[in-house]
Amino acid sequence: MPRTVAIDFGMKRCGIAISDPLGMIANGLETVETTHVMSKLEHLKSESGFDTLVVGKPKRMNGDDSLVEPNIKLFVEALEKKFQGVIVKRFDERFTSKIAAQTMISAGSTKSQRREKGTIDKISATLILQDYLNTQQG
Repeated sequence: MPRTVAIDFGMKRCGIAISDPLGMIANGLETVETTHVMSKLEHLKSESGFDTLVVGKPKRMNGDDSLVEPNIKLFVEALEKKFQGVIVKRFDERFTSKIAAQTMISAGSTKSQRREKGTIDKISATLILQDYLNTQQG
């Protein structure tokens, strides 16, 4: 069964997570520089296969789009062009960075580890994916 991949898009780097083969559990994969994310996804597609890409949709507290949304829309268009036949979906990612930081605190991470933004991006992608997978199992 093809997997689902989630991306926590950022202007500098993107967190990437992938589902297990049954589509039940999200696994944080890595954080890559945004300039390298397409090649990483190509490699992941040939290595593990996926049929769905889920891209986080950040919103402000008042429900408005975040400032990075125009860049994410361009990214989604590029994904749809490069990975024809793969479903590209958007999924609400509000609070994932805060939840990721809290998760790290609960796991006993040090302050210096929590300052490592790449780790938070990877955990955020995992949270986005797990929330998405949970809605699909309903």
